Amino acid sequence: MQKTSPVSVTETPEHVAVAGTHPSVGSAALCEIASEASGRTISPSLYNLDLAPTKIAGRRWTSYSIFTLWANDVHSLGNYAFAIGLFSLGLGGWQILVALGIGAVLLFALLNFSGFMGQKTGVPFPVMSRISFGIRGAQISSLIRGAVAVAWFGIQTYLASVVLRVMLVAMAPGLKDLDSNSILGLSTLGWIAFVALWIIQLVIVSFGMEMIRKYEAFAGPIILVTMAALAIWVFVEAGGAIQWSGIKGLEGGDMWLTIFAGGALWVSIYGTFVLNFCDFTRSSTSKKSVVRGNFWGIPINMLVFGAIVVIMAGGQYKINGTVIESPSDIVQSIPNTLFLVLACLALLILTVAVNLMANFVAPVYALTNLFPKHLNFRRAAWVSGIIGLVILPWNLYNNPLVIVYFLGGLGALLGPLFGVVMADYWLLRRGKVNVPELYTEDPAGAYFYKRGVNPKAIIAMVPAAAVAILIAFIPGLASAAPFAWFIGAGLAAVTYYWIADKKQLHDDVSGEPIAIVSTH
Repeated sequence: MQKTSPVSVTETPEHVAVAGTHPSVGSAALCEIASEASGRTISPSLYNLDLAPTKIAGRRWTSYSIFTLWANDVHSLGNYAFAIGLFSLGLGGWQILVALGIGAVLLFALLNFSGFMGQKTGVPFPVMSRISFGIRGAQISSLIRGAVAVAWFGIQTYLASVVLRVMLVAMAPGLKDLDSNSILGLSTLGWIAFVALWIIQLVIVSFGMEMIRKYEAFAGPIILVTMAALAIWVFVEAGGAIQWSGIKGLEGGDMWLTIFAGGALWVSIYGTFVLNFCDFTRSSTSKKSVVRGNFWGIPINMLVFGAIVVIMAGGQYKINGTVIESPSDIVQSIPNTLFLVLACLALLILTVAVNLMANFVAPVYALTNLFPKHLNFRRAAWVSGIIGLVILPWNLYNNPLVIVYFLGGLGALLGPLFGVVMADYWLLRRGKVNVPELYTEDPAGAYFYKRGVNPKAIIAMVPAAAVAILIAFIPGLASAAPFAWFIGAGLAAVTYYWIADKKQLHDDVSGEPIAIVSTH
């Protein structure tokens, strides 16, 4: 049977071996073939099978694939906790829907801009950021994104393990005895649940992006049906009535400030994802598939999400006058053991789906970009997973200072990163990219800048990041804190555009000659 060559040059036996085994060994030979095809010296320290652009032919991520990403991620337990928190702040049903709607419109635009970049070039985020930060400076942006993600991967796995523990005890009450001790901050049952979920996720990711695509497609419908069923159950239990108005009676300026703050925070939650959305859209079949997937997955799906939030929070408030923190509170109150177990399974499927897309892919590509000669997607996945385990994430989660100052501080850097990348790609270059030169160390290359780093990108990012961090953490600026992501992104974009050389001409060169077949 004839095998497909990973780059669009004449196939050779050695070349086929590299494509078939997907190892890091043989990367020098792969670079030699790519160099011959592109007429440039492609560097093994910048190019391998995972970092190379994907060929346009054979891409598998359709609009449904993009939609199911959002069908899972939008309905994550963390997002429900955030949206229900708006109810606690005093927003009523229509006000919550308006806040989420504002965020959805902004996200739809931002994700399309970010997604188009990946669809056109076929490169992952660490390579994409070489355009504005330089072939070496890109390590900064990808590692910041990866560090945030790997910590949250461990935390989300821990939160999923809590749900698994509830399910296991419901199925076998005798296991409760294993949940009363503490080993490094986690019970015996907690360790069993955490390690089991850790292994399951690593196995899935080991098969690459194609397996993630299939898992998201499987999980999406299950999540939508489960959340809708929980909302209906609460609505029936509440006698068909919900608390529609706000419980604190917000009006006028305070009400609208809370609404816009909620919409801004909704975008900030996705600040990580809008940055590396190209990791997924690099395998999208067309721009239209990105737009359609985003349309059904963001504004439409978020309206459904908002309706479920309003029914859950408002219905539960009608039942007993309390505000739930997340859907897991409702699940634990289900009197029927079978339905409780099924609901727990659905929440586990959901959390794994969210973790894979939002918190696993980014550090995998960041590590692959850092050590392209030694790490491929699978090896980087295991390294990321091990880091997510050894940091003992349950201790991080239970320490508010770590969450707020470390992860929050890193998160505040993502807005300025996004601002620089977007201003460089869309305003200065107008979408023109010389893709093969993203993989060359030639000092005359378009993205070599000064020793591989673009100092203007750093100059634009650092002050904007400092301002964003100060706004996020200084108590006196609390009213502006929800808008920190936008302020950081805007300052970085304006500064970068102001100091950049706007007279420089940019070439638009396809990466097809050095592209690989989109197999993951």
